[in-house]
Order: sequence, then C-alpha cells, then structure tokens
Amino acid sequence: MDMLVKTDHASNPDISAPAPAAPPPPAKKKRALLFSLLGLGVAVSGAGGYEYWNLVGSRFVSTDNAYTAAEVAQVTSEVAGSVAAVNVVDSQNVKRGDIIVLIDDTDARIALRQAQADLARAQAQVIGAVSDVERTRIDLERREALAASGSVSGDELTNVRNRASEARAALDAAHASVALARARVDKAEVDLGRTVIRSPVDGVVARRQVQLGERVQPSTPLLSVVPVNEMYVNANFKEVQLAKVRVGQSVELKPDLYHGKVVYHGVVEGFSGGTGSAFALIPAQNATGNWIKVVQRLPVRIRLNPEELAAHPLRVGLSMDAKVDLRSNS
Repeated sequence: MDMLVKTDHASNPDISAPAPAAPPPPAKKKRALLFSLLGLGVAVSGAGGYEYWNLVGSRFVSTDNAYTAAEVAQVTSEVAGSVAAVNVVDSQNVKRGDIIVLIDDTDARIALRQAQADLARAQAQVIGAVSDVERTRIDLERREALAASGSVSGDELTNVRNRASEARAALDAAHASVALARARVDKAEVDLGRTVIRSPVDGVVARRQVQLGERVQPSTPLLSVVPVNEMYVNANFKEVQLAKVRVGQSVELKPDLYHGKVVYHGVVEGFSGGTGSAFALIPAQNATGNWIKVVQRLPVRIRLNPEELAAHPLRVGLSMDAKVDLRSNS
C-alpha cells in the first residue's frame, strides 16, 4: 500500500531553500554611477552654458585681430634746394612748430629781391601813367572849350581825346602790372618761408629719409611724424559678429605690449567702408568656378582714452585684444 510522505524542509537540513538574488557586480555599479554623473554634468553644463550666454556671450563680441594705428603726418619739401640742416633723428619726440629741416635759402632770397624790384618798377610805371592821364585830361578840357568857338578843329579834338583814352588804358595796365608784381613778391616770401620746415603735429619722428646736403625737389618725402597721443585701434571683427555693434559702444582693450596687465577703455568710432579683401592689391575674384566662401573681416575704428594713452604710451602696429560691450552706449 503506497504511503504519502510529507516532507518538512525545515526539519530536513539537507534540502536547500531557493537562494536569494545575488548583488550586482561592482563594475555594473560603477557604470551606473558614471552615467548618472554624466547626465548630471550635461544638465549642469547646459544650464551653465545658458547662463554664460545670457550674461556674457550675448553681451560681448571680441577679437584678437586688432592693431594700433594713427594718422601719420608725411613731411615733404615744398621747394627745391639743398638740405642745409636736419635737426631730428628717428624716434625723437617733437612738438608742433619745431624746426626739423632747413633748406638752403640762397635762391629763395634772390628770387624775393628780384620780385621786390619788379614791384617797385611797376609802381613807378603807375606814377608815370597817372601823370599822363592828368595831363591829357587837362589838355582835353582846354580843347573842348576852344572847340565851341571854332578855334580848334574837329581832327585836333579827336586826337586829344584819343591820347586821353590811351593814357587811361596805360594806367589800367600799370595797375595790373603792380598787382602781378605784388603776387610774385608774395610767392617769393612764401617760398622763402618754406625753406624752414616745421613739424605739423606733436609726435615721434619715424622713417627719416632726408640727409644733410641732399638736393630735394617739391614733394620729396623727408620723414614722418607719428602723433602717438592721437592713436586709435583698428579691430578686425568677423562679419558674423557685427550685427549688434554700434557707434558709441564701449570697448575694453588689452595690448600685448603690457602682457595684458594694462586695460584701455575705448569707444566704437566708426566702420570701414569695406573689408580688407575688398581693398586688397589683387581683390579676390568670386566669379570663378572654384570659389570657396570665406568669412570676411571688417575693420572697426576704436577711439582710445587720451588720459590712459598718456599714462601708457603705444606705437603704431601693436597687437590688441578688443571686447565690445553690446549693451553699452556711451
């Protein structure tokens, strides 16, 4: 007879109960933690990036393609002559009106004396013409009085009238000669004054080419004077950066010369009329079949603070970092 036997697991230690689930391996824990941190980092960086763009990126545009510039004064000779003296050297500071070059004035002084003599002769001719006019006037008045009584013929009266007219014409011509001679005197005086060449601006002498004893002609370049106290910056921004840049906005500038330790505060003064490539010696021809689009740069002129410039002098062509505050408007 079959018997039903009830098995008691608790009372039989040899029979095992189902085992609990094993803990995940350490590598899986690390991977899960890594993905969690990565997701958190992405979220934080996204929020931080938004805040950066909202507070900084959308407010400023910057470029390191910026250089100092100035309206350099080109000094040239305005008269022909030999150089008698050169009073300056390259890098020397000069003030407006300082004598920098002297041209031998011998020829100019001779030309002035000749012009003065011509003027004196022309003035003497005027005096003689005035006398002729007065004499012929009196003679004409007498002849006209006698003509009424028939004592003077018509031909004689006509001749006297002609002489009076000729005298007045000679006087007009003499006056014109005086005016011409006086203009020549003025020209000679100006040429004499131009033998003394003065600095047109305050600044620093650069590119001195003139030498003592050299024979120069009008328009011969002698040297340049750089007005270092009136320098500005040409910042070459990419065209995609300029949508919100306006005249009058504030600019922060850091020159490489002072290793970024000096900061200038400038103002946007204007925009160039074209990009650098448009004014290149050989402009790019975009109608070719192998054309590749290149982002262009437009020079932006930035005025520097004169007090900061005086405290920390600059020279033409130095590199700058420029950052425009798009929310400012000086």
